[in-house]
Amino acid sequence: MTKFLHTMIRVTDPDATIAFFELVGLKEVRRFSSDQGRFTLIFLAAPGEEGVAEVELTYNWLPEDGSPAETYTGGRNFGHLAYRVDNIYETCQRFVDAGHVVHRPPRDGHMAFVKSPDGISIELLQDGHLPPQEPWASMPNTGTW
Repeated sequence: MTKFLHTMIRVTDPDATIAFFELVGLKEVRRFSSDQGRFTLIFLAAPGEEGVAEVELTYNWLPEDGSPAETYTGGRNFGHLAYRVDNIYETCQRFVDAGHVVHRPPRDGHMAFVKSPDGISIELLQDGHLPPQEPWASMPNTGTW
């Protein structure tokens, strides 16, 4: 039997990335650090999804020799992570209030896209459907998503 476990993304600032995913409703469920491997794994999940569908944040520690930290550029071969939300307008407003850009606003009351601090596209999908609502209905797309 095959069972989905998690999706892993590499991050440069764990605290900023955790705060970002908390805006969607995910919480840290466990953490593991390896001094020898010089990395930290942080697992996040939506309530009730622990051990079912998780996001693994991999943070590779700064090099001991003082060389620059790793940077990551996303490839188009990785599309996005998707989450169903109770109220897409309230969720998007939380992102805006926290200083994030809603790259594809929920003009239709159904779908929006934001990006994590490391540029990972996150699709937000309304549970059910809400009627179009301003200011979202009139907002243009911003950047890529």
